[in-house]
Amino acid sequence: MSASTFARQDHRLVRRDEHWLTLPNPHGVPAEICAGTDVPLEPAAVTEALGLLETARTLERLAEVTPGLAGTPRIARAAFTPDFHKGAGIPIGTVLDVEHALLPQAVGNDVNCGMRLEVTTLDAGRVRDRLDALERRLRHLFFEGGRRIALTPLQREALLRDGLPGLLTTGSARWPGLRPHDADDCLDRVHCAGAPVPTAEAFADWVGGASGSPDEPSHDGVIGGIGGGNHFVELQYVARVHDAAAAHAWGLVPGAVVVMVHSGSLSLGHRANATALDRLRARWPKGLPRPRNGVLPFLLDERSEPDRRRYLEAFGNAANFALGNRFFLALTMRAGLAAECGEPDARTLYDAPHNLFWRDGDRAVHRKGATPAGGHAEMAGGPYAMWGEPVIVPGSMGASSFVLRGHGAARTVASACHGAGRRVPRGAAARGGDAELDAFLREFRVVTPLDHRDPRAARRPDVMAAWRRDLKQEAPWAYKDIGPVVSGLHGGGVASPVAELRPLLTVKG
Repeated sequence: MSASTFARQDHRLVRRDEHWLTLPNPHGVPAEICAGTDVPLEPAAVTEALGLLETARTLERLAEVTPGLAGTPRIARAAFTPDFHKGAGIPIGTVLDVEHALLPQAVGNDVNCGMRLEVTTLDAGRVRDRLDALERRLRHLFFEGGRRIALTPLQREALLRDGLPGLLTTGSARWPGLRPHDADDCLDRVHCAGAPVPTAEAFADWVGGASGSPDEPSHDGVIGGIGGGNHFVELQYVARVHDAAAAHAWGLVPGAVVVMVHSGSLSLGHRANATALDRLRARWPKGLPRPRNGVLPFLLDERSEPDRRRYLEAFGNAANFALGNRFFLALTMRAGLAAECGEPDARTLYDAPHNLFWRDGDRAVHRKGATPAGGHAEMAGGPYAMWGEPVIVPGSMGASSFVLRGHGAARTVASACHGAGRRVPRGAAARGGDAELDAFLREFRVVTPLDHRDPRAARRPDVMAAWRRDLKQEAPWAYKDIGPVVSGLHGGGVASPVAELRPLLTVKG
C-alpha cells in the first residue's frame, strides 16, 4: 500500500504506511511517529516537536565554544509514541536518543513518574458489592488522615539513595498491606528498582523529617501522595485476554481485580529539575544567545561535571522516591481492600517509569511520557525474558486500560506510549459541558478529597465549581480513544496486547 493512500494529518508530516509517519526537519534528525490513521495528531504538538529538534543546532553551537569534548554532541534519533500531544515545551510521548549530552527538560519536572500494576486474588463481583463502603474507606485512607506512613530518617535516606531495595532492607518495616514477597518483587518486577546514589544531601530536610533520632519514625504529608493532574490509583478487573499464554504467566485471569497506580516524584522531582536549570542558566557561555526553544543541555565536558553531578544526585534521589511513592500508594489500596473486601494478596506485575533517562556511556535515551517496551533481548535473564517487557497503557478516566508486551522496536528506541494521550488541552477541557460531566459521574465512581454527594458540599458553590473544573480536565472527552492507540502500537510492531482492563473505581488527588 503506498504512502499516498493515506491522508496526511498535518502537512508537515509524511505518512509512510498505516502505522508510521516521519517528521522532516532542517536538522536532519531521524524523527518518526508511531500512529495509525485513526489516531489524531494535533498541529500544536507537531510545532512543538519541530521546536524541540532545534536543540540539534544548540548542541552544535555549544560544542563550538566548549573545548576538550570527547565526542560530538547530537540527537541521534527522535521517536514519538501514539499518545503524542503538546506538552510545556516538549511534547508528551517523546523519546530522544542523545550522544555526549543530557537534556534535563526532555525528562521534565515529574522525574520517574510511572505506572505500577498489581494483580490481586479478589474477584470483580465481590468488590462491586462493596463499592459504597470501599469508597468511604478509601477517602479516609487517602485524604482524611488515614494515610500514616511512618519512616525513620534511615529509611528515608535508604529510599533516596538505593530505591525500593534500600527501603525494604533498612529498619523494621511494619506498614499495613506489606507482604514478604514485596522485597523480592522490587528486584525483578520493577524497571530500574533503584539506581544507587552516593548522597541524599539535596533532600536533607525530608530525610530528617520530624524525628530527632535516626531510628525514630515520623510521618509527613509527602510520601504516599497521589499528586494532581492525570495521576490516580485505580481498581480495575481483567475484562478480556488477548494473549492467553502471556496473560496466564502474568496472573491476568478474567475477572481478577488489579490495582493500577500512576504517580511520580511530586515536589522532589520539581526541585531536581530546578537544580539543573539554575546551574545551566548560571553557566551559560557569555556571548552565546539562549536557545529559542528554551532547552538548555549539559554537555559531557569536564567544566560542567560538578554541576551535572549535583543534578544527577538530586535526579537519582527523586527517581528513587517515586518508586517508593507508588509502592506506598499500592499499599494504601491494599489496606482498603483488606478492610472491606477481604485480603487481596496482591502481587506486583510490573512497575515502569515514563519520565526518565537511561545512560549507557556517552549515550542517553530520554523519555518524556514514554515507557520502556523492551523485547526478549532487553529482558534476558529475568522473569519476562520469554514474553518481552510488560507495557502498562491506561486509558482515560472511566475507559479501558491495557497491558501489552514489548518487542524492543528500534524505531521507537524500545519505547511505547504511557497512555491514550490528550485530545483537548486542560484549559479547554475545563470549560466542557456540565451535562456530560453529570452523565459520566452517574456511570462511574471517582473518589476525591471532596465527596460531591455530601449535602454540605452543595452549600459551597465555589468549592463545587473548582472541583468540577478539575475533574473536567481529566474527563474522557479530553483524551484520545485508547483502542486506536493500542492498535497503533500493535500494528507498528512496538508492543502486543496481553489483556484489557476495565475500571471499577478511581482515586484522584
